[in-house]
Amino acid sequence: MHILVTGAAGMIGRKLSARLVKDGHLNGHKIDRLTLIDVIAPEKPAGFAGTVDFSPSDLSSPGAAAKAVADRPEVIFHLAGVVSGEAETDFEKGYRVNLDGTRTLFEAIRTADFKPKVVFTSSIAVFGTPFPPSIPDDFHLTPLTSYGTQKAICELLLADYTRRGFLDGVGIRLPTICVRPGKPNKAASGFFSSIIREPLAGQEALLPVADTVRHTHASPRAAVGFLVHAAGLTRQQLGTRINLSMPGISCTVGEQIEALRRVAGNKVAARIRRAPDELVQRIVAGWAEQLDAKRARNLGFKAEASFDDIILAHIEDELEGKIAN
Repeated sequence: MHILVTGAAGMIGRKLSARLVKDGHLNGHKIDRLTLIDVIAPEKPAGFAGTVDFSPSDLSSPGAAAKAVADRPEVIFHLAGVVSGEAETDFEKGYRVNLDGTRTLFEAIRTADFKPKVVFTSSIAVFGTPFPPSIPDDFHLTPLTSYGTQKAICELLLADYTRRGFLDGVGIRLPTICVRPGKPNKAASGFFSSIIREPLAGQEALLPVADTVRHTHASPRAAVGFLVHAAGLTRQQLGTRINLSMPGISCTVGEQIEALRRVAGNKVAARIRRAPDELVQRIVAGWAEQLDAKRARNLGFKAEASFDDIILAHIEDELEGKIAN
């Protein structure tokens, strides 16, 4: 099986590639080739005996998408994109990468006349206020950010290209992925990770919103699981509604901090400093707080049971079980 991963140099892309190499199979088929592309050249995953093609590539550039699908991969994980905060501050870049890059990829698939499985990473930013206490699967899409708008448009494109038989798509709306390893990025949601990641590493973290802000989270480990599981869903299982919200843990920032205190102690939790940021507050205020995700759960998608579990997953996967004093 030949698998293409776009955005392969990103955090989720790297972890997905490692998971695919570790498993060795997808949907009962042996993985013998990986094509990994991003705007910077992804690294070759360790331990893979098959063929790996990896190179820098911007899907919105002329000819890039056609080249990416020229060898007709059976499964495409489309993760490439500009994150929320950057899409809001750089309007042109957000639309070029998130919308034009996706449309160009879909058109390249249609023109090449083959029908791969396409797993597209969307976002709960496709929803906008006012919200019910818990957002049901059939809630309308009224995004309040450029990023959410771009993702919503791509969901519609994915559904239409699937309906027309050009590809076999499934869109998964990711909650905020937490705790993200590495350095902070330009995502407006980045502080959800930093208030856990930095204190665990012995560093101060800035909190730009109030403790009462509520949001839904899943770990990077769970996100990779969502992607792999989505690739195995059949058209019969999904029906015509191929974009669905993923499960996660809904909690307030204050509850996140209390979970950190339970797992790592008062000294670690004390490394969080309040530093209000109006732009981040405005963006986050338009995001969904809690998702019903009933369809996803019924289809077998699984996330953590508590935010404590999310923190413990980060400590195990990224810190080798060690917490800085």
